[in-house]
Amino acid sequence: MERLAHETRLEWDGSTGAGYRAYSREHRATAPPATAALTLSADPHFRGDAARLNPEQLVVLAASSCQLLSFLSLAARKHLDVVRYTDDATGYLSEDLRKARIETIELRPVIEVAGAAESLVLELVEQAHEECYIANSLNSTITITPTVVIA
Repeated sequence: MERLAHETRLEWDGSTGAGYRAYSREHRATAPPATAALTLSADPHFRGDAARLNPEQLVVLAASSCQLLSFLSLAARKHLDVVRYTDDATGYLSEDLRKARIETIELRPVIEVAGAAESLVLELVEQAHEECYIANSLNSTITITPTVVIA
């Protein structure tokens, strides 16, 4: 099987000549063929712009998005009618910034389903986690605390 590639492009312009405190952390990211672009920055703790998404948030978003998409795929194949899914996810950086990493990601999905057994939903949540490309690519601990709402 041919390896699936995911290409991205990152652009930054500026000058670091005036030192650490002076240069812009703003940069632009695209992922062709998508036409949408993101303007990113560093986390405010690292002198970034709080109004912009930062790489740490993107990692947490990727884990959350992958869990959602994996779950929906499994649910659709089981003919489980998912009518709403939200997730307020949080990622935590290690305290040792010399070896900085996102140590833990907490996913807290609220999954609304039409007329299904909660046990099936919870089983599919776990299976989706096992199949999630992003979760399998990270060395972060990922916890999932789902709330199931039967509509």
